[in-house]
Amino acid sequence: MKATAVPEIAGAYLFEPTPHADERGFFCRTFDADVVRSVGLDPDAFVQDSLSRSVRGVLRGLHLRSGAGEAKLVRCSYGRIFDVVVDLRPDAPTYRNVASFELSGDTQVALYIPAGCAHGFQALTETADTSYRIDRPHDPAEDVTIAFDDPELAIPWPLPVTSMSERDRRAPGLAEALKQKES
Repeated sequence: MKATAVPEIAGAYLFEPTPHADERGFFCRTFDADVVRSVGLDPDAFVQDSLSRSVRGVLRGLHLRSGAGEAKLVRCSYGRIFDVVVDLRPDAPTYRNVASFELSGDTQVALYIPAGCAHGFQALTETADTSYRIDRPHDPAEDVTIAFDDPELAIPWPLPVTSMSERDRRAPGLAEALKQKES
């Protein structure tokens, strides 16, 4: 497994496993504490693992947390997703940068998203399972959502949105969401 820094988002990393494939399929390590530690992250900081299943066109996000924020390690374990990170840390050199990735169950690449960044994704396949490792217990009172179609962000979502949560549908634009994040 190797770690590669994401230049558009300071402190973000892609963790690329080394798959071992044969006629049965493949095997790969999807998390390695030593590799995580090698880039200065604490592998023991993750306190929750979660999984979402989405169908093609479903959009989840853009989500972040107020207060101390929340770091995530995200991986598409089955199918494919279009994954987006927005740096909303005012002191970061990559403040307001947007980076997008295609994550796939075929590669099992994981994306580390630092606290203070917004995250969202869209399912590209009929079924897409997305796994998350999170560094703080979830507190719904700290949830902040940003409109996926905010013109300032101009995210090029690859598919028409087929479904999203009511919370995501009613999400404010970036400027209003940043005010919520500060409170």
